Amino acid sequence: MAKKKKPVSASAKQDPFIKTVETLFSANPFRAFNFRQVSNELGITGKESRELVKSLLDKLAKDKVVLEMNRGKYKYNPELLADKILHTAITGIVDMKQTGKAYVATPELDEDVFIAANNTGHALHGDTVRVHLFPMRKGRKTEGQIVEVLQRGRSQYVGTVQVSGKFAFLVPDDVSIPVDIFIPKESMNKATHGQKAIARITDWPERSKNPFGEIMQVLGKPGDNDVEMNSILATFEFPLQFNKQTMKEAENIPVEIPASELQQRKDFRDVWTITIDPEDAKDFDDALSLRKLSSGEWEVGVHIADVSYYVKTGSAIDREAFERGTSIYLVDRTIPMLPEKLSNNVCSLRPNEEKLCYSAVFTLDDQARVSSEWFGRTVINSDRRYNYEEVQAMIEGGDGDYRDQIMVLHNLASALRKERFRKGAIAFNSQEVKFILDEKGKPIDTYIKEQKESNMLIEDFMLLANRKVAEKIGKKTGNAKPRTFVYRVHDEPNPEKLQRFAEFIAKLGYKVNLSSRKGVVNSFNNLFEQIAGKGEEHMIETIAIRTMSKAEYSTVNVGHYGLAFPFYTHFTSPIRRYPDLMVHRLLDRYLAGKPSVSQDEFEEYCVHSSEMERKAAEAERASVKYKQAEYLMDKIGQSFDGKISGVSKYGIFVELEGSKCEGMVSLRYMDDDFYYLDEDNYRVIGQHHGREFRLGAPVRIRVRRVDLLKKQMDFVLDDGEPARRGR
Repeated sequence: MAKKKKPVSASAKQDPFIKTVETLFSANPFRAFNFRQVSNELGITGKESRELVKSLLDKLAKDKVVLEMNRGKYKYNPELLADKILHTAITGIVDMKQTGKAYVATPELDEDVFIAANNTGHALHGDTVRVHLFPMRKGRKTEGQIVEVLQRGRSQYVGTVQVSGKFAFLVPDDVSIPVDIFIPKESMNKATHGQKAIARITDWPERSKNPFGEIMQVLGKPGDNDVEMNSILATFEFPLQFNKQTMKEAENIPVEIPASELQQRKDFRDVWTITIDPEDAKDFDDALSLRKLSSGEWEVGVHIADVSYYVKTGSAIDREAFERGTSIYLVDRTIPMLPEKLSNNVCSLRPNEEKLCYSAVFTLDDQARVSSEWFGRTVINSDRRYNYEEVQAMIEGGDGDYRDQIMVLHNLASALRKERFRKGAIAFNSQEVKFILDEKGKPIDTYIKEQKESNMLIEDFMLLANRKVAEKIGKKTGNAKPRTFVYRVHDEPNPEKLQRFAEFIAKLGYKVNLSSRKGVVNSFNNLFEQIAGKGEEHMIETIAIRTMSKAEYSTVNVGHYGLAFPFYTHFTSPIRRYPDLMVHRLLDRYLAGKPSVSQDEFEEYCVHSSEMERKAAEAERASVKYKQAEYLMDKIGQSFDGKISGVSKYGIFVELEGSKCEGMVSLRYMDDDFYYLDEDNYRVIGQHHGREFRLGAPVRIRVRRVDLLKKQMDFVLDDGEPARRGR
């Protein structure tokens, strides 16, 4: 039997011209060229030279360096490519854009890899892929081609069904999914034209532009509030209901606490105890107790719902809570991590009811200096449930129940906060838009939720408990080996990102001192004060947060840069965060003197928890964006004041006052001049008349169009006075 001839690289023959032609193919291994295209790419002109290119292509084809795909078109031999890919390929996650182009983020490189739309293959947004890197060209960004999808980022896709004859397409809601899913008639699952549905991809034939799929679940009519909120949840693959086994277990959990359990716990039922939460909260997972000690010091108890007593490791409730990872807070509803019987009833620290807690109890002087601490299981009975507004009124001088005790807590929290900022905490501050909804869930008004001192009162005691629990387990004592624990970490920012941020804000007239950590922290805190209320506030805050490392869960403690804590965890919200439940169990285990758990196992749990937290945040943002678009739906043609929140080559982005709705004024609608982007100075300028629109400038706009499904808002300029002030 004749041995198969292996292709030989032509460059081995040392013919410089052949090597040049081969390099063109190897640098573009997935493109096909004819002899004219090769000549043009190499800058070869003249009939004789082109004939030479033709003969070289024949020679390369004979040596199997290139393969003739169809008449006169050649492509690099994939057998040669296989070895090449091993040395020039990276793996990463796809960030797909609406245009079909993509970027792949990978820890192997400092920058994202650009993927042209015709080089994305069958990859979709969020997929983990293998990328073949193209040779670097001077002055060009790193570029490549996706050669393999290793893992889909999603198992299901949400969109609108469009029926055409004996087949249909699912048009995805997510604009980052640039292809429609082909649905054969037999895979429709009773879906009809125009309905919202969930589909999964079943196949994607090599030469097909569209993936094939089947409808898994029909959601209902687009525009219906419940349908749209469920669509957002399904897009991020959160379940729409608890499974049957979980619900059965929850139903069997007794409400009454056994007397034997009460006897084993430290009793705080006679100690003054309160909860402070939002007005519409139902899951009260933290409470504060206060009493004056004979020493003149204060005992403050941070009491957290003892979810671990009710939810046992490996139970159906526990398994589903782990998969969910967190509760999700959409605009009009909460999707709890635990069934309602637990989250709103059995575990919730409701007033005038005996409740089981896991507590961190501190002895503090008037300056909030901690002299002793205790951690363990307790029973409490809350005297009063407050909302933030009631407590804020007392802090501002009003009267109310137990005002003296409230003010003691306020003064202690203020002292804790002052010390935190003295040690280098960064005052990240973000505004949150809230909606007033009618009975059908339609937004009829908006307001901005402010972080006031009553919110900070609770926050500072929760930070104290989280920090002290992490220190209790994380600090080394003697020669003892460190025990595996779940930390909430926030690493130091990347110096290059900090430098880019400093250069960015310098163009806007602000400064950042990068000479030391103290300089960075002070600069950031001063910057946030300077930009408060300005048009560029939201953009600068967003970029500042992105400049920082992401906070996440990990068994490897690197401290929390933003809070300036060397040890930090999440202990205070086990009703709504699974990592807190893990922390309760680990703390209980180590207080009992038991050996450390496996770090590898718990690191996997941490990675999953961080991912679910990220997905929940994206779902929450999507619900806000949808409600903002819905809020403007019946206001088309109306005018609003806003501030320029961003500029691009396509137009200017404007954030409206009050509602914080953000839309774009396309340059093609600005027809009084030819406008262009001055990228270095963050402005758009008219070429003939010099009118400029600078980041942060006030403008008046008119709502032109709202695309509710895409959550996009289009504006046009109104010729009011604020727009002229933007010059």
